[in-house]
Amino acid sequence: MFAKIVMFVCCLLCAVPFLIISAYNRNNAITPITFWSGSEGKLKKELQDIQGYNGEVAAVYRKCALAFLIAGAGALIHMAVGLVILVFDCTVGVYLVYRRYKMLLQKYAG
Repeated sequence: MFAKIVMFVCCLLCAVPFLIISAYNRNNAITPITFWSGSEGKLKKELQDIQGYNGEVAAVYRKCALAFLIAGAGALIHMAVGLVILVFDCTVGVYLVYRRYKMLLQKYAG
């Protein structure tokens, strides 16, 4: 049972930064949300509608947080379920998030 709780807490700690970024920056019209470790200056020059871009990227980050929370909840049910979901999040999920990010860059780039 202790291992399940530890995995849930770890997944929760992974989800919280995504929730904070999405909540804090979703309506920001000055500073764009970067893709994990991107350059703000470069994005400011590329984007036409920073507020619209931030709203959509914040939605993507909320989905990332939800995916980690689901993995943690799965771990509370059964450790193997949580691990399978976490592996999916960290492989296919990262690819899907990156693809969506690239689509948003093309949509809002000028």
